[in-house]
Amino acid sequence: MPTLSVADLTALAQAALRASGASEAMARTTAEFLVESDLRGLETHGVARVPAYCAHLQGGRARGDAVPRIARDQRAACLIDAGDGLAFEACTLAVNEVIARAERFGAGVAGVTASHHFGAAGLWTERIAAAGQVGLAFSNAPAAIVPWGGQRPIFGTNPVAAAFPRRGEPPLVIDLSLTQVTRGEIMLRQKAGRPIPEGWGKDAAGRPTTDPQAILVGGSLEAVGGIKGTMLAAAVEILCCALTGAALSHQVQSMHLGAGDPLRLGQLFIAIDPRALAGGETYLERVETLVGAMLADEGVRLPGARREALRIARLRDGIAVPQALIEEMRALVP
Repeated sequence: MPTLSVADLTALAQAALRASGASEAMARTTAEFLVESDLRGLETHGVARVPAYCAHLQGGRARGDAVPRIARDQRAACLIDAGDGLAFEACTLAVNEVIARAERFGAGVAGVTASHHFGAAGLWTERIAAAGQVGLAFSNAPAAIVPWGGQRPIFGTNPVAAAFPRRGEPPLVIDLSLTQVTRGEIMLRQKAGRPIPEGWGKDAAGRPTTDPQAILVGGSLEAVGGIKGTMLAAAVEILCCALTGAALSHQVQSMHLGAGDPLRLGQLFIAIDPRALAGGETYLERVETLVGAMLADEGVRLPGARREALRIARLRDGIAVPQALIEEMRALVP
């Protein structure tokens, strides 16, 4: 598998997005974020997404000329309209806003509406943690989870992420979708022609399947924790859609379709300044006491530690990218 530097991979992804109709700022911001995902070993949310994003730009599912704007502004909270563009500019604006508002008010909240797939949720919360604040991020997604006792997917994979700053160390980063596996992993296996394990999802008729295509087109993914996972997915659905006015997951066409309607997804970001509560020093002491107790048990790995180790190694050694994906992105560039 070929290895590309961060600069070369970013340039290739940016050129493909630009050629597919994204503005210069949108292409740059998107490419940089996707490569950041690959650096951390999150290949399901890295440049593997570029062909799908390009198809959405070309097929009317994302507007390449969109410019995000603050649509509502009320002290510690604001709503950002992504204008049906790719999500990364709007979510960058949202993260910058919650950080600034948390510094001023102790906490900041930003919703994003009329948005698109926002990538690896944990990377957004890392940016909040880098400002010394606790960060939370949520998003809905095209329907994937069946409500408990139902037959039809209603809730998205609805990722949840949190990041907690530490004293002199990388933050603790918790990042998970509310399904047994991400839709991106299903997409990777579908592209590679590989089956999936039983228990990951069902086909359109509600039958367990090992065929990725059967899940991506009309099927569903299994929620984590059974009924508990479906209830969490419902909570995220309301946070990301009712509060922002975004499309509900069951109203969104499959990500697998290149042409069609805009996704109009919703995201919610929260930043909390520890100084506004028990105080910065108390917060840091409590976190380090918890980390110490965890690490006293041999074999414990801190949340986010593997991602950080991979990031350091790949910055040094480059990022391995499947040749087929490189060729697919090159084919998009005139």
